[in-house]
Amino acid sequence: MGKDKLKRFAEIATFSNVVQLEAGQPYKGQWASEFFKNNHPVVLELACGKGEYTVNLARMFPEKNFIGIDYKGNRIWRGAKTAIEDGVTNVGFLRIQIESLLDYFADGEVDEIWITFPDPQPQISREKKRLTAPRFLEKYKQLLKPGGFVNLKTDNDGIHAYTAEKIEELGLKLHIRTEDLYKSPYADEVLSIKTYYEKKYLQDNKNINYLKFSFE
Repeated sequence: MGKDKLKRFAEIATFSNVVQLEAGQPYKGQWASEFFKNNHPVVLELACGKGEYTVNLARMFPEKNFIGIDYKGNRIWRGAKTAIEDGVTNVGFLRIQIESLLDYFADGEVDEIWITFPDPQPQISREKKRLTAPRFLEKYKQLLKPGGFVNLKTDNDGIHAYTAEKIEELGLKLHIRTEDLYKSPYADEVLSIKTYYEKKYLQDNKNINYLKFSFE
């Protein structure tokens, strides 16, 4: 492991806005009241990477709490550090495997979920690892409050089409679907947040897909 990664791992251990997997589940069912010290809605970004979307959503919606979730601490470091330096207090980061979400959040604790540019896991043998595979959708259904939304924003046409198929197969409620977000009427201020990688995709003239759905 490089020196920079080691330094970042050591630094995030001191960040008040980061909870690491070895910490147990101190906030399950109490993220708003105990971690954020308020009663505001809780929104998750899964596989948040450097946390660009998480932090920017938090800036836009100070009346909500945002938690970026990723396993790679050297990526979380960037978003957590930016939030601390810029005084964005309604954002936190959780370093865990997404498979263990139900260990860290209570049923109905989450108001909304964002999945932005996830690993598409294109091989058929890796379908279960896709963040919109049925086993993950079951977890999201359990975590979300009634009427809570899941948002998928991706440059990958395959994971977009796969997710749309699962929405139909499972009888979920599709609210928005577009294969070219920036040529659609849906590209508002929120959906126009661009991560480092999205900017690169757009420079390469790659279309950006978006889906919004719920479980009822």
